[in-house]
Amino acid sequence: MMAFDDGSTMIPKVAVFAGQGAQYVGMGKDLAVDNDIARLFDRANAVLDFDLKEVCFEGPAESLTQSNHCQPAIFVVSVACWQAFRNRYPDCTFTAAAGLSLGEWTALHVAGVLDFETTVRVLEARGRFMQETCNETPGGMVSVMTLPFEKVREICAATGTTMANLNSESQIVLSGTREAVAEAERAALEAGGKAIVLNVAGAFHSPLMASARERLAAMLKDIEFATPSLPVLSNVTGAPHAMDGATIRETMLRQITEPVHWMSCVRAAGAQTFIEFGPGKVLSGLIKRIDRQNQVANVRDAATLETVAELANA
Repeated sequence: MMAFDDGSTMIPKVAVFAGQGAQYVGMGKDLAVDNDIARLFDRANAVLDFDLKEVCFEGPAESLTQSNHCQPAIFVVSVACWQAFRNRYPDCTFTAAAGLSLGEWTALHVAGVLDFETTVRVLEARGRFMQETCNETPGGMVSVMTLPFEKVREICAATGTTMANLNSESQIVLSGTREAVAEAERAALEAGGKAIVLNVAGAFHSPLMASARERLAAMLKDIEFATPSLPVLSNVTGAPHAMDGATIRETMLRQITEPVHWMSCVRAAGAQTFIEFGPGKVLSGLIKRIDRQNQVANVRDAATLETVAELANA
């Protein structure tokens, strides 16, 4: 299933995987005409208590956006995109993998840290635990743009929000209680920046998610994390994960309550060519924003398999 760096002369490439929010009804359906891809959805259904294939292909959107449905759904579709790409371009190699939030779990899977069925189960539980925590501890997120890092840090200190996603030099997402998020939005606008309150269920990647972290820790304690077969960049550190499973497990728990250092991940990747797998193309946009010299492509359906040929073969 995997093809990673084998010392060839092809230019270094990084595989990146979509995070929550990229979902849409119908995702993966055209890829599943291939029997190998269709079996991925059947394997997921066998370990879940809902029909993931139907939710992905037919919706309704309200069901797809539920975190315990959305997280395994995006994972399975991202793996489907990855498998379809591997089938089309078997000689393409990658030097590292990364993903945004739940996408980091997909990166760990393709690097051999967790098997497919285990990752499906983990992400269903992760989504469920996060939604339960949102219900217990209401919160929100606000995207702050065009302000210097130091100014954003001042806003956090003044409002009680925390940095949740450091996406690029011009975009930092803050998390906190709903009141704190509203204050941060006002402060950012008063400082001359742009601010958009996000339509999310809670204060992700912040200390308000502590309950979800505790519940996931209880689930993960008996799951073995294998040594990755290539570097996987950590959202928490912005550097490659350690090579031992116990440390990876602990770092992935930290990811729930600590910031996503996406900009650092991209800069530490050791390459300027990135291929994004999964629904949407959010990461491709962020990667270009971090460095306009970066080359990006996206595999999200059957049609886009053709558009990535030049980068895949470079």
